[in-house]
Amino acid sequence: MRFLSALVIALLPGFAAAHPHVFVDTKIRVVVDNAGRLEGVEISWTYDDFYSLLLMSDMGLDNDGDGRLRDDELRRLDGFDMNWIEGYLGDTHATRDGSTVTLGPPQGRGVRVERGLITSTHFRAASGPADGLVVKAYDPTFYTAYSLVGAVEVEGPCAAQVVPADLDAAYSLVEELLYATPAAQAEDSYPEVGEAFADTVTVTCTS
Repeated sequence: MRFLSALVIALLPGFAAAHPHVFVDTKIRVVVDNAGRLEGVEISWTYDDFYSLLLMSDMGLDNDGDGRLRDDELRRLDGFDMNWIEGYLGDTHATRDGSTVTLGPPQGRGVRVERGLITSTHFRAASGPADGLVVKAYDPTFYTAYSLVGAVEVEGPCAAQVVPADLDAAYSLVEELLYATPAAQAEDSYPEVGEAFADTVTVTCTS
């Protein structure tokens, strides 16, 4: 559904370059200690089939085309998306009471390939109370579209509630902003609408 909706966005009049370009299914696990203190967030990214194919082709992996990798190929692939450029925040955004919660640099937790799709997992340490933590997965520029899949896991005496994004409002925002942008400038000055498409994860604790 989100993929089809993205195609609708790409067909809007005046839309110079299709956004998003990459689609990522995202799973989130929040780690909390027994006292309700936040220890960090584990994030898994499963890349779409086209991006996975391009990446493996560029790296010379899966030459037999069976959608699986040997152990030595997995070792070469492991960490491919952990070399973040300066200023990149990992597209996982955390806040508490409206203030930013700092997430540490990514700690690789492995990579796997199933049915031709690449899934990488990393952990980002954090601190402070877990109660009231809000987590969103999005690329502000909407070059990459993140879709939250499955239940959000929480370790410790806490639980997570997920509020889906208001997609109608998000599409309306894109249309409004793009109609106001000259077609020749749409790529270079693409509006930062990614957050509008993000589901909201809120953590609450009993102790």
